[in-house]
Amino acid sequence: MKKTIKLFDPTIGNGEDHAVKKVLSSKFWASGSGIGQVFEFETKFNDYIGSDRCIALNSGTAALHLALSLFDIKNKEVILPSLSFVATAHAVVYNGGIPVFVDVEPNTLCIDPDMIKKAITKKTKLVLPVHYGGLPSNLLEIIRLCKEHDLILVEDAAHAAGATYNEKRIGNHGEAVCFSFHPVKNLAMPTGGAITLNLKDHKKLESILKSRRWCGISDRTEAKYNVTDIGWNYYMNEFSAAIGIEQLKKLDANNIKRKKIARYYSDKIELEAKMPFNKDCSYHLYWIRVKNRDKFRKMMAEKRIETGIHYLPIHKMKYYNKKYRLPITEAVGESVVTIPIHANLSFDDVKYITRVINTLI
Repeated sequence: MKKTIKLFDPTIGNGEDHAVKKVLSSKFWASGSGIGQVFEFETKFNDYIGSDRCIALNSGTAALHLALSLFDIKNKEVILPSLSFVATAHAVVYNGGIPVFVDVEPNTLCIDPDMIKKAITKKTKLVLPVHYGGLPSNLLEIIRLCKEHDLILVEDAAHAAGATYNEKRIGNHGEAVCFSFHPVKNLAMPTGGAITLNLKDHKKLESILKSRRWCGISDRTEAKYNVTDIGWNYYMNEFSAAIGIEQLKKLDANNIKRKKIARYYSDKIELEAKMPFNKDCSYHLYWIRVKNRDKFRKMMAEKRIETGIHYLPIHKMKYYNKKYRLPITEAVGESVVTIPIHANLSFDDVKYITRVINTLI
């Protein structure tokens, strides 16, 4: 019987094995009393991105929460796409902000700058684009809008580790950029996230974020410390950081493999509604749109191919259920399917997936 082809599958080797054993044997597993793996990961990821500062955290959700906490969005509007994981919107609410959902571009499924422009009001404080699937949003136009209307740009780059835009890595453009290192991501950890900063006062903001990621603790000297701000238990552990250091070494090579798969899908899948090929994309996801999605996914599963749905629109969820009219997002939410794309796929796997899809559509 053919082995099931996984939707996501992290690439691991001896490096991760040795790194975990090193941390395990040290018996210092938390970053505060660890062996320096979190600091090393922060430094190396910051150098890789080319940002001013990097703050490692325990999840992408924590990154979004703390990044938005820097900008006092209470009772202010934040413009974001509804086509995202719900944590993107939750982070706005955590900080007392008002989520304003806008539609996406039909060909990229990234936030539509024209819709951002229409949604700006006197209460708008911040724009929060999502680089959906690892495909960069139209940052040139978004940055122009932010400058024109004096708005803050924070990016949700949960899918975009290693992606580029205008010859710079994603992580260099917005005031703060949020990454996720969930096990299914291009740079995988048991749990992890990060914020990269690109601001003149980045040193001060780094200090604030490092305090907030550890219960507001600051001014620590041995066993003595002070609490000057509210904070959360968001610090990254040493195991995750050690694995992340190894994953970072292979990120570019794995992303090249993902791009080769994406190019094949883009050329060979006989659908018009599919993810375009773009050399700047990190291809965390590859999406297609189909009719009769439930039936299609069931038949794919029978052929031992895992698929997913990324995502069900946030504005249609009960908690966020408001009268938005987002026709593209709603149509995508009913038809989008994500198919396997990761560095562990063989070329035979990719050809098989493509052939099955073309048979079923």
